[in-house]
Amino acid sequence: MTTSRQRKFRSSAVVLGGMGMLAVTLTSCGSEPDKRCIDPVTYKTLPKYECSDNGHGHYYYGGTVRNGRVSGGSTNKSAVDSGGFGGHHSSSHSGSHGG
Repeated sequence: MTTSRQRKFRSSAVVLGGMGMLAVTLTSCGSEPDKRCIDPVTYKTLPKYECSDNGHGHYYYGGTVRNGRVSGGSTNKSAVDSGGFGGHHSSSHSGSHGG
């Protein structure tokens, strides 16, 4: 009787594991890189309205924020891979900024 119980447990684990992989695949393949509004000269983060038609900000994709400044991403969205399932994350950026 333990063989039947072990077999049922294994098949349940396979189904649950498969559902987890499906969820990861669906959520990460369609994900976009982080998008932040920044000052193109100082690379400091700005409020989103500064990236509107009337603002002086530019969008910065991916990377990280430290002390209010972005790094490790790009102002070119296509240069930053979202790092979805099986993907990789690019850390190049266009332009340079002081530290």
